[in-house]
Amino acid sequence: KMVLAPVIFPNEIHSLPYSMFFSLLLILQIQVIENDKASRGGQIYATNIRGQVPPLVTTDCVIQDQGNASPRYIRCTAYCFPSSSDMAKQAQIPLAAIIKPFAAVPPNETPLYVVNHGETGPIRCNRCKAYMCPFMQFIEGGRKYQCGFCNCINDVPPFFFQHLDHIGRRTDHYERPELSLGSYEYVATLDYCRNNKPPNSPAYIFMIDVSYSNIKSGLVKLICNELKTVLDNLPREEQEETSAIRVGFVTYNKVLHFFNVKSNLAQPQMMVVSDVGEVFVPLLDGFLVNFQESRSVVNNLLDQIPEMFADTNESETVFAPVIQAGMEALKAAECAGKLFIFHSSLPTAEAPGKLKNRDDKKLINTDKEKILFQPQTNIYESLARDCVANGCCVNLFLFPNQYVDVASMGLVTMYTGGTLYKYNNFQVHSDGPQFLSDLRKEIGKKTGFDAIMRVRTSTGFRATDFFGAIYMNNTTDVEMAAVDCDKAITVEFKHDDKLNEDSGALIQCAVLYTSISGQRRLRIHNIGLNCSSQLADLYKSCETDALINFFAKSAFKAILSQPLKTIREILVSQTARMLACYRKNCASPSAVSQLILPDAMKVLPVYINCLLKSCVLVGRPEIPTDERAYHRQLVMSMDVADTQLFFYPQLLPISDAFPTAVRCSEERLSEGGVFFLANGLNMFLWLGVSTPPELIQGIFNVPSFAHISTETLLPEVDNPYSKKLRSIMDYIQSNRPYSMKLLIAKQREQAEMLFRQYLVEDKGLYGGASYVDFLCCVHKEICQLLS
Repeated sequence: KMVLAPVIFPNEIHSLPYSMFFSLLLILQIQVIENDKASRGGQIYATNIRGQVPPLVTTDCVIQDQGNASPRYIRCTAYCFPSSSDMAKQAQIPLAAIIKPFAAVPPNETPLYVVNHGETGPIRCNRCKAYMCPFMQFIEGGRKYQCGFCNCINDVPPFFFQHLDHIGRRTDHYERPELSLGSYEYVATLDYCRNNKPPNSPAYIFMIDVSYSNIKSGLVKLICNELKTVLDNLPREEQEETSAIRVGFVTYNKVLHFFNVKSNLAQPQMMVVSDVGEVFVPLLDGFLVNFQESRSVVNNLLDQIPEMFADTNESETVFAPVIQAGMEALKAAECAGKLFIFHSSLPTAEAPGKLKNRDDKKLINTDKEKILFQPQTNIYESLARDCVANGCCVNLFLFPNQYVDVASMGLVTMYTGGTLYKYNNFQVHSDGPQFLSDLRKEIGKKTGFDAIMRVRTSTGFRATDFFGAIYMNNTTDVEMAAVDCDKAITVEFKHDDKLNEDSGALIQCAVLYTSISGQRRLRIHNIGLNCSSQLADLYKSCETDALINFFAKSAFKAILSQPLKTIREILVSQTARMLACYRKNCASPSAVSQLILPDAMKVLPVYINCLLKSCVLVGRPEIPTDERAYHRQLVMSMDVADTQLFFYPQLLPISDAFPTAVRCSEERLSEGGVFFLANGLNMFLWLGVSTPPELIQGIFNVPSFAHISTETLLPEVDNPYSKKLRSIMDYIQSNRPYSMKLLIAKQREQAEMLFRQYLVEDKGLYGGASYVDFLCCVHKEICQLLS
């Protein structure tokens, strides 16, 4: 195993030949991941120690909640905060938490306990309103408790009283989740409900664009066929037989068609809304139904829709009125829910939210480039606000053949906690499996509806900035029409006073939401971090994967208001300042010309360089604007594991043994090899020109390299090579939010260019330094700062 020590590069790295310099760097990214797997993989990680750094996101282990939230729910950029704001300014390390409140938990870990105090509701501090948690200190024989967040002394309600043992701990400490665990739930009382009424169970409304291109491509038929089976898998509570979620159906082009699918009808009934300027919901009774009860009418409808519009020649569509109609339907039914919108073109029909093609390549690399990432009309922003206020989350499936203005069309999805999917030049046979897999996953997701999140901290620091698929009306309440198991919110903290080294820095995240069965609940996650006045403690406790998540989101948010050149410069200079501060204050004395990286930040330069080369931050006319806006939106709600893979893809040689990853660089490829690459959105299989015929036969069932068509789908062949490749693909796909389509890249052929963009350690195809060049550049900046 590698010794845990700072990485020191020899003097005068500028004068070294690249190859030699390279060999010094190679211990980095892959090595760090493999070392962590070797030392912490497969073990139990207990969360009982404040401020301990968890295993990396790439390491599989079993997490045991013993008083701090599992890293599945919360990861931090540093687990030891600097004790003063001066020290924080000096180090330049962002202090942030990446919170994934509804993270999926593997079957071998305990699901969250639900605490029910009946009419009384959750116990909260009178002053700061923090919820009862392991950070509350019981005093005066158990009759009072001191809040760990604001130090206020509160009376213990009589029903909650319990004696203390010889160390001052309550005798029921381990029986109560809210005293002994980092994460748990409370059943909320009516005070926590809209209009003090218990909520209705949520609804899902499916809204299908039936314009000419969607009918002709076979997409509408594909969606309708799939819905017949997938609606059996609507999410439900563990103990329930069937799902409480109701469903409704709308089709649209220039007008909207609502369907009555009440269970006692022989045939579904269609109602047309042609006034798209003032959308109304033409029916209440029979629009939202229980699928099990209305199954035959719904299936009837799904059979009829492709036939009904088979001869359409209507190619224009509306978009904002579709969202408006879905929201009004949920509002009328007094329930929260999700819209599933399947849409394919720029909405050019005369209606609110009409968009024009404004894809202007002349703006790239100018101060006006930011306009391309902003919505072209403010109607979408006000629509988003109304959706959030009514608990209406918008999932958007886009099937564009040309520019559709993702920055405008995706805005409501972003603000309502929805998910955006995009399938360019969609073809049923080649893209259908990926889309259907996404649709099944999206429909089955565990979700909290009509949610509001508040992050509380102990004295001395506070949450100042929030990044994610969220809406904020004020500076403290994070509103989400829905929040699912894949969405993460990144929260930045700043000092407003000195922190106390003894009591540490405490964070409590509370999410109030409606469950799938329509119960109002509170989900609480607590984590305690250390504090120190020693810079070395801060650098030791950093988590680079979390830092990259923060840097990516803050850079991608800044795009809306600052020139890209400025953003790139800030990233480089902040990286240099973080490393220079370490060098100056923590490293043992050595020649200025040495590059020294703290152990916990060995991979920071490679990741920052990957971020700088992402298509969002590289302004080049060859990169479609929609693609950049799409990536920007996806990253804003990613968790730490997803940004880690997205910015530094996994590259695996497909040889005999179970492969370990290699560095993302062309020099790792070999003409006689097959390599698999994945970044969470795309998968590639790269084939060298001299790949052994038995490997080709085994994977593709064809005799030679020349016989492989890059257009074909991977066949299922019954042999070890094929099975192994499939098991690798399934494993990498298993915990990822998006289904990845596999692309075949043959060496020295056209598709290889696409693949090469993902070899992130090399010089970028569209500009951007190689990893070595970037290290030299950062090293120069550090030297300048130190001199």
